[in-house]
Amino acid sequence: MRILRFLFLVFSLGINVLVATAFTGTYGINYGRIADNIPSPEKVVTLLKAAKIKNVRIYDADHSVLTAFKGSGLELVIGLPNEYVKEMSSNADHALTWVKDNVKSFLPETKIVGIAVGNEVLGGGDYDLAVALLGAVKNIHNATKTLHIDKIVQISTAHSQGVFANSYPPSSCIFKEGVDQLMKPLLEFFSEIHSPFCLNAYPFLAYTYNPGKIDINYALFQPTEGIYDEKSNLHYDNLLDAQIDAAYAALDDAGFKKMEVIITETGWASHGDQSEPGATSSNARTYHYNLKKRLAKRKGTPMKPKFVLKAYIFALFNENSKPGAGSEKYYGLFKADGSISYDIGFSGLKSSSASSLSRVSFKDIGGGGMWAGSYSLLSAISASILILLLRI
Repeated sequence: MRILRFLFLVFSLGINVLVATAFTGTYGINYGRIADNIPSPEKVVTLLKAAKIKNVRIYDADHSVLTAFKGSGLELVIGLPNEYVKEMSSNADHALTWVKDNVKSFLPETKIVGIAVGNEVLGGGDYDLAVALLGAVKNIHNATKTLHIDKIVQISTAHSQGVFANSYPPSSCIFKEGVDQLMKPLLEFFSEIHSPFCLNAYPFLAYTYNPGKIDINYALFQPTEGIYDEKSNLHYDNLLDAQIDAAYAALDDAGFKKMEVIITETGWASHGDQSEPGATSSNARTYHYNLKKRLAKRKGTPMKPKFVLKAYIFALFNENSKPGAGSEKYYGLFKADGSISYDIGFSGLKSSSASSLSRVSFKDIGGGGMWAGSYSLLSAISASILILLLRI
């Protein structure tokens, strides 16, 4: 009987190992390309490997990028742009063809570990697009199952904070009316396939819109009194943790208490319009330097201390062709020529006169080790097996 229990446990652990995960360690980067002057994809691979940034997100499935990433070991989440969501929702055959051409044909040489279906679809102004999201997610996932890659390619979609009715205090956050009816079935499906809730969270934008109400030190991870949430009896010393826990509160209210939140975008602009006084190189450097230290601690938030915080930084480069506010062009950790925008521990493709700060090792952050995400799981499995063998 003990042997049967042992075999059942090993089998169960094996099933869990086969669940697709798209993030190793805690630090990643968004590689946006709305620019006409940034380095080639081949040079980007060199830059990322030198920086030991393994987790990368792009917003499309450009074949020049997928080809350049072949054999690099970098783990890539590709994007299905919003303009394809309705088509993929209404036509399963088109979804299968898209996954076959843009994912299956590049595996395993290019390590595509995830597909982000749309970006910030819910809570936007296109209701028909929002309605189509779930169908597109299901068809893309079914395509990965048909092609037998669903165990290695995770399906997700990223949300803005526009899906929330309120986010202060964090414990009172709920999904916005009108969004909730579309969000719940999406969350039910993601819960079934073990996908996380992906959130784009920007303390920079929160401060920009409310400079009189938000202490900039609170937004920059600097020493501050922070805030106290009376309902949850929790204290917050930085705004990003509060934004994440607001998402956890909304998920709890919707019935998805065990779902993990991953930050798919966060960053701070180094330059902007006159209406964006917080967009300075000094503030951007402070935010990103302190965020690296925060991620290096490999800890969770006050509300969810056991969920280690993981974040994709926005963005790799300044992008000179981005529309919108002036700050939109200046989120890059690197300038268009590959030199650093400010020094937080990286070396650019070219030297820069940016001032120096103490460097944070990516071994501490978990971005450098190829097996960093798997080691603790394998250790736990080995320990369980050893204990059971000793009891048999």
